[in-house]
Amino acid sequence: MKEAGREGSGLGEALFEDLDFPSDDRALFSDSSTPIATLQGEVTWRRPQEICQSPALFPDDITLAHAKQGLLGDCWFLCACSFLLKNRYLLNKVLPPHQPLWGDSRYRGSFQFCFWKLGHWTEVTIDDRLPCINSTPCFSRCHSPAAFWVALLEKAYAKLHGSYERLWAGQVSEALVDLSGGLAERWSLGESEEEQRPEQDSDQVRRRRLDLNLLCSVKEECAVSCSTHSSPGGASELDQYHALTVMEWLDVKTLSGSKQLLLRIRNPWGRCCWGGAWIGSGAGWSSVDPALASDLQARVAEGEFWLDETEFLSQFDDVTVGYPISDEGHLKSIYTGSPLTHYHQLAGRWMEGHSAGGSRNCSSYGSNPKFWLKVCERGEVLVSLLQHRKWRKTENCTQTPLEDSKNTKHQHYQAIALHMWKVEKRRFNLSRMLNKPPCVSTHCHAYEREVVLHQQLEPGFYLLIPSTYQPGAEARFLIRGFSSSPTSLSALKSPVPSLPSTTDGEWETCYFQGSWVEGRTAGGSRNFLSHWQNPCFPFTVCDESAMTSGVNVRITLRQSRPDTDLHPIGFHVYKLSEGESQQTLPRDEDPAASCVPHCFTQDVLLACCLSPGAYTIVPSTYRPDCSASFTLSLARRIHRKVVKSQERLGRAIEEISHISVMQS
Repeated sequence: MKEAGREGSGLGEALFEDLDFPSDDRALFSDSSTPIATLQGEVTWRRPQEICQSPALFPDDITLAHAKQGLLGDCWFLCACSFLLKNRYLLNKVLPPHQPLWGDSRYRGSFQFCFWKLGHWTEVTIDDRLPCINSTPCFSRCHSPAAFWVALLEKAYAKLHGSYERLWAGQVSEALVDLSGGLAERWSLGESEEEQRPEQDSDQVRRRRLDLNLLCSVKEECAVSCSTHSSPGGASELDQYHALTVMEWLDVKTLSGSKQLLLRIRNPWGRCCWGGAWIGSGAGWSSVDPALASDLQARVAEGEFWLDETEFLSQFDDVTVGYPISDEGHLKSIYTGSPLTHYHQLAGRWMEGHSAGGSRNCSSYGSNPKFWLKVCERGEVLVSLLQHRKWRKTENCTQTPLEDSKNTKHQHYQAIALHMWKVEKRRFNLSRMLNKPPCVSTHCHAYEREVVLHQQLEPGFYLLIPSTYQPGAEARFLIRGFSSSPTSLSALKSPVPSLPSTTDGEWETCYFQGSWVEGRTAGGSRNFLSHWQNPCFPFTVCDESAMTSGVNVRITLRQSRPDTDLHPIGFHVYKLSEGESQQTLPRDEDPAASCVPHCFTQDVLLACCLSPGAYTIVPSTYRPDCSASFTLSLARRIHRKVVKSQERLGRAIEEISHISVMQS
């Protein structure tokens, strides 16, 4: 914990300052490619008690707790935040209760949040210094100026992504999953398209048309958001992409006896951007009973407005639906309202020359990863395929999402799909089966982070094959299964060893074993002075060609603890100056590379490019005094050689068998 030079609670103790997410331009910007780049030099950082006299997390009036968007283009994230206000279980999961607040003697200027990231809940700790212009928060905040849960949550989410700028533009569905660990689907509001025959596979995005009646059983529990991809005529203020929250919808009876569907919409901007028939004293209200009209108009808070179904369908392009989560933490089906109490997840990857077989149009489709789904009783089953975001490496080895000025999704993700076949027995002819149509699939390949298939399944074995559209496209992914009846999910063993992807060159792999011991070597993260008590593992990089040819170091940290009792883990790589030893690490200098934030997972991985020199790896748990054993693997490229894929695979196997050493 770094001293901030400011007393926090009258006891003379300094307030927490987060070294991993400092209050300067490093937290604000990644590559200064968005409009907030104009704020450089204008932003000051203030704690809530420096912004108002009596700060609180939430206001007394819950309608004032909703998010109001600032100068950051993260409407997609703010729409997902509204979901937390209607689900106490998730709110307590994301923002753990009973944290010391301003005015509390225990307050030290830090807050903890949890986000679901690639299969695990990840803890993120921040200090409460917020970016301001003229003493006012410049990014998102609550409608109540004295409530700060939104601003703090946004900062924690920015830290998870690496900077505030990384939150500019995104998908509501992704934020909903990150805040719930559940599922979200996007539905088209346009005309539905004809079903394609299975053999006509493509990478064109195609979604089903939404029927709000489908959601009747869960309308009070699910999250619903709508978005526009172009400036509609009525919503004249909306930009090319903007997301809004659907607060409620209901059928009202008109004076003529017909039914009219009305929807109440909240704009994160905090102002009405629509001038339709149901705004203010618009003509629409004259068609319903005055008492009903008065009641509905009284429900409208700041930034909200009513519109009817015709207006809704003409002004918005699609709707995102977040699945409800029960008080017990189970996903609930948006199709039936039933709790899906059985859950499984498995990780996988597509590797060029091994398991990246492409779509069903390709002869190599059968080489894609395969998974067994065993259904024990008839029931409702949802299976999702979630891919990791594509990243590029920056000069300082931090991870940056691949993107260009168009910010299109296919810069971030592969086009993916998921197909399922029912198999009568576990021994079968694969090529013969793949010539048959699947029993259920996600149809077209889509440039989405996650695609979902849904079906009522009879007992038996089912083969799942996830695929990218292009053969050879590499990515990691997660298969998740939710079901109302008992199921099991397992991976088919590949006949070829699963090795780290090495695109070229020869690699030397070393393994180190160590442990974090309470009171001795469990020093915690860089936020704590005891960080330097953690074990250190020195190594040297000699490959000068790596500086112009890509990744030359891969580090994996794996903890030896059961899945039900994991510590959040991560590590930093520090460069040593000439003549410097690991006992005299440069404590005031930034790491050369980092694998943070700390994650509740069995292993974490970093691939980076390091210049020649001496380095040391410092693995840690997030908090001090968390005991555990661990294994650290270090793979270094020793020289480059262009080889055929099969020769490369054989060499990699030989290296692991003969070159790898075990050190303690």
